[in-house]
Amino acid sequence: MSSDTPCITRPIAITPGDPCGIGPEIIARAWCDAPDVTQGCFVAGDVQLMRRALGLVQSGPAFPVCEITEPSQALSVPPRCLPVLQVVPTAPVLPWGLVDARAGQLAGEAVLWATRAALRGEVAALVTAPLHKEALHAAGAPYDQYPGHTELLQAEAARHAGLPLAQMPVRMMLANDELRTVLVSIHLSLRDALNAITQERVLQTLRITDASLGRMMGRRPRIAVAGVNPHAGEGGLFGREEIEVLQPCLALARQDGLDVHGPFAPDTVFMRARQQSDGRREFDVVIAMYHDQGLIPVKYLGVEQGVNVTLGLPLVRTSPDHGTAMDVAGQGVADPRSMIEAIRMARQLI
Repeated sequence: MSSDTPCITRPIAITPGDPCGIGPEIIARAWCDAPDVTQGCFVAGDVQLMRRALGLVQSGPAFPVCEITEPSQALSVPPRCLPVLQVVPTAPVLPWGLVDARAGQLAGEAVLWATRAALRGEVAALVTAPLHKEALHAAGAPYDQYPGHTELLQAEAARHAGLPLAQMPVRMMLANDELRTVLVSIHLSLRDALNAITQERVLQTLRITDASLGRMMGRRPRIAVAGVNPHAGEGGLFGREEIEVLQPCLALARQDGLDVHGPFAPDTVFMRARQQSDGRREFDVVIAMYHDQGLIPVKYLGVEQGVNVTLGLPLVRTSPDHGTAMDVAGQGVADPRSMIEAIRMARQLI
């Protein structure tokens, strides 16, 4: 294992995502391209699915899929071997690139198993390949209750802790080498997302970000807050959310000792938080007010390196910053870099 890859004492579980998408393929390619990063990891899914995926991507000497019977065995599997724990019923061969309720069910079952294993302490972290939300919904209960991974993990964590869902607040952070952004709301329509910009929710986002990044960085993060409106409202000319919601939130956060700044014009704040060529950045993270405001700048810098981190959970969870890419699934051409970075970040966060 290379010196810059942290060693782990408990395995990392990787879920395959939608079996009709690129998830299995990018996992298999990660084992081919980055054996130092994947050492000690295993796939919580279906053995035959991963054998099929590995067959898509291997161009050199073949190495096997190894079925394990418990997570701890992943720590002793040789590097040129892909360990899989069968955590779902043996799956039928499903067509690449099509939305299928059976695929949604398999993906959902794998995530539920891995989440519960992480909450029990059997695995050190969870890395999730992309789900297809339509397939997940088509699978029916309980998966049709959740718009995506984040909400499913939040519900399981709350259930495990015996808490109401409202007492297990989580936030999505998107990160790459140049920029980090945390979202006030996730999968809501724009109209609903604007209604979700409340003092309580913004202040909660600031506190979760401060606590989570503080643990990751070993110091208090410098947090920038993006405005809601053009030019951050221009003193109330273009909207009053900055005056009535964001400024009072920042004042309260500063009273708690948080290093927060803003609200700033959304069209420039991300440039100020981007890491420069000399390694410096003005801010460590930007709080974005809604999904696309925060995701567009991160993905523009390179979706191949982006990682999704769920903040606020009692477990480490990362994911590639892209979807199922049904249009290229099964062709052996999917780029594994975001998956590799998600595994690498999970190792660093453990």
